[in-house]
Amino acid sequence: MTDREATTAAFEEGLEDIVAATSSICFIDGIQGRLIYRGYGIHELAERSTFEETAYLLWNGALPSFSQLNTFSSQLIQNRGVPDPVYSMLRASPKSAHPMSVLRSAVSFLGLRDPEADDNTPEANKRKALRLLAQMPVVVTTYHRLRKGLTPVSPSSSLGHAGSFLYMLNGTKPEKRQERIFDVCLILHADHEFNASTFAARVTAATLSDMYSAVTSALGALKGPLHGGANEFVMRMLLEIGEISNVDEYIHTALAAKKKISGFGHRVYKTEDPRATVLRKMSKELGERTGNLRWYEMSTKIQRIMKEEKHLYPNVDFYSASVYYMLGIPIDLFTPIFAISRISGWAAHILEQYEHNRLIRPLAEYTGPLDLHYEPIEKRS
Repeated sequence: MTDREATTAAFEEGLEDIVAATSSICFIDGIQGRLIYRGYGIHELAERSTFEETAYLLWNGALPSFSQLNTFSSQLIQNRGVPDPVYSMLRASPKSAHPMSVLRSAVSFLGLRDPEADDNTPEANKRKALRLLAQMPVVVTTYHRLRKGLTPVSPSSSLGHAGSFLYMLNGTKPEKRQERIFDVCLILHADHEFNASTFAARVTAATLSDMYSAVTSALGALKGPLHGGANEFVMRMLLEIGEISNVDEYIHTALAAKKKISGFGHRVYKTEDPRATVLRKMSKELGERTGNLRWYEMSTKIQRIMKEEKHLYPNVDFYSASVYYMLGIPIDLFTPIFAISRISGWAAHILEQYEHNRLIRPLAEYTGPLDLHYEPIEKRS
């Protein structure tokens, strides 16, 4: 055995199929296309649950009773306000900044203002998680309105989590069906096992750093176009294509040039992402409600071509793009919306990591030279 062989273990690029830890939060069956939160299938939760119920489930391991849900929802409403210095920070942020960069900085700043930031007891961490879940939508909508020269809208005490976000974003109470569709979107994005951002959060939490640091790590990972940023690229692609008659030429030209088509393929799923199934139906419904099926029809045509040409299925990003767009949400807020949902999953994983902690420290397969010897600088060519 060589020195190199003695210091390396099995290597899988991108840690593909490597089990890094145990978890009771989320299960993915990539072959059958199943996504399960704490034992409950995503289709049943999307049909029957609410986001508040789902967040409670992720954090507590069981669906809430009526009184538990009322208490949890009331606590969210009570914690929606953000400190005045955070508003000042949002006003001072460049109007040209990507909202994800602002959200990442704001979460870090919220940590500076939280007297419990460095208290890592389970009780304090749950309180911090609840505050972040309540405050992140306020940060996103406040920054968006400020950059557009609009007055920020205070959160509603009479609307649920989804409805309050749409109200703060637009300044008007959303239609009930719009609110429900957005609520389902939040459920679908709430957790997804050891994705890049969740794993980043757990790596940071494993050092026993604080909740805010772990969530900031997750936000940095989510911002990337290969993770949360993909749905932005999907919608920009749809806008660039413009009409359904242009789909064939655009997609085939892109494939011939070996360009990646955003919203297709997944590291885990070998069939259709179950979240895409729900989102496709909502995309169609919104198209019918608005009298404009263009985005839905373009999307289904692209899906058909990608299945025939590349044997790839749509992932959660593909149809969420047209759903958000038809809800009137600006494209560069698509990823922050991902974050205001995924904070529920991130917090669940951070709490789980703290509860059964071991420092996450993998090995690297070294590919550089061995046994070099130092030469004085005057002898180097």
